[in-house]
Amino acid sequence: MLLEDRLAARVGALMDSGARRILGIVGAPGAGKSTLAAAVAAAFPGRCVVVPMDGFHLAQSELERLGRAERKGAPDTFDAAGYVALLRRLRAPVAGETVYVPEYHRELHNAVAGAIPVPAEVPLVLTEGNYLLLGSHGFGPVADLLDEAWFAEQPEAERLARLVARHERFGKAPRAAHDWAHGPDQRNAELVAATRSRADVVVPMP
Repeated sequence: MLLEDRLAARVGALMDSGARRILGIVGAPGAGKSTLAAAVAAAFPGRCVVVPMDGFHLAQSELERLGRAERKGAPDTFDAAGYVALLRRLRAPVAGETVYVPEYHRELHNAVAGAIPVPAEVPLVLTEGNYLLLGSHGFGPVADLLDEAWFAEQPEAERLARLVARHERFGKAPRAAHDWAHGPDQRNAELVAATRSRADVVVPMP
C-alpha cells in the first residue's frame, strides 16, 4: 500500500522534531498493522526502523510450561516489562550505539534475539502490536513512551478472513485456523478494540 499524504505529513513532522521519536501502530490481529508499518518505512527509506511488539512473545516452551500455549497472543503471553524497557532505551539513543531488537518468526513459533538493528542516528522508530494502548498486564507505560499512536482497522469480516488465511499459510488446518481466529484471536481483538479511543489517528486499511 502507498502511504496517504495526511499520514506522510504526520510522519514528516515527527522526524523533523530533531529528536528520536517513536510512532506506535496498534490494531487487532489481522488488521494490517505490519502492512501500515511497512508502508511508512517504504515512504521514508533509511530514516525509520520497524520494531514489532511480537518480538516479546514468551518462548513456546515457556508458554507450554505456564499452560498458556492454547491462548498464545493474549496479553500475559508477552514479556511486557521487557518491551517497555526496550522502548525506554530506544527513546534515549546513545551516539554510535546500535540497539538490537528481537523479531518473531511465525515459522519457528518463537522470537529470534538480536534480529533487528536500530542505529542511534535513525530519527524514527515504528513499533507495532496489539497492546500498545492497553492499560493492564504490564503494558500501561507503553502509551506514554509513544509520541503518536495510530489505530489500524478493517471491516470485521475482511479482518477475520485475512486472519484465517494467515493461520493456514503458516501451517494450521482450515478448521483449526477458523477456530483460532474466532476464538483466542477474537478475544484479543475485543481487548484491542476497547483501546481505539486512545489513538491519535484511526487509519482505515485497504
